[in-house]
Amino acid sequence: MDGVLVIAKPAGPTSHDVVALARRLTGTRRVGHGGTLDPFASGVLPLFLGFATRLVEYHLGDEKAYRATICFGATSTTDDLDGELQPAEGETVTEERFRETLAGFVGPRAQRPPAYSAIQVGGRRAYDMARAGEAPTLADRQVELRRLELLEWDGSDPGRPVAIVDVTCSAGTYVRALARDLGEALGSGAYLGSLVRTRSGPFELADATSLDTLRAAGAEGPDAVRALLRPADVGLESVAAVQLTEAEITDAAMGRFVRPEAGLGSAADGDLVRLIDADHRIIGIARRDGRRLAPEKMAHR
Repeated sequence: MDGVLVIAKPAGPTSHDVVALARRLTGTRRVGHGGTLDPFASGVLPLFLGFATRLVEYHLGDEKAYRATICFGATSTTDDLDGELQPAEGETVTEERFRETLAGFVGPRAQRPPAYSAIQVGGRRAYDMARAGEAPTLADRQVELRRLELLEWDGSDPGRPVAIVDVTCSAGTYVRALARDLGEALGSGAYLGSLVRTRSGPFELADATSLDTLRAAGAEGPDAVRALLRPADVGLESVAAVQLTEAEITDAAMGRFVRPEAGLGSAADGDLVRLIDADHRIIGIARRDGRRLAPEKMAHR
């Protein structure tokens, strides 16, 4: 069970719940995910199985895309629907003002993470501190909002308008914090009413597997589950690939430098390289070091 399983997570379960289900249905303990989704959020959740778990780090910087529902007229202790809501008196937010403010948020910016987040402060999770009534001091982080598009505006209740926005952003961006900051910028409270992750790097929600489909495959057997997997190196196609002979694979698996008979392809000195076998399956990751390859991660064979 080596590969990537792209799941369409529904609202409700945690990302850990989905990982636990995948472990049970695939029969493998080595399962990780490519970026947490909050329980109330839904959308694409890439799971990495077997050797693919060692490649997760190459996806941590992947761009993300979301469809966010932003509700004005109130604030939330968690900056989303799951928190305690407090009515916010302030200026009336119109569609015109919202569009102007939204446009000003596009680009690099410093963002303050939500108090209820998994960031560690002095060895403690910020959300644990917040639940205990403490106010964690969280440093701003640099993020980039690359695209913000207003899809729908509901101003039927002028005191509590609702906006649906498509967001494309860098990894590490909190969309909850974006909703909060938009509310503050407009002189009115705001919180995230719902969130759908439509894309995580190369993985699209439209191509994701539902939990029902995964359960049905699990009931059918290992081959049915394996048929849902994508190759372990999916999404890393921009990394040059070099085919190794069996002898070279043996050397690489033992951590030795290799000088491939097939050459070094398009990799420049210092670049990462995907190592593939005769069947074009990934068997490791190396880095070019002059005229040779230094193995960094190898699959067990």
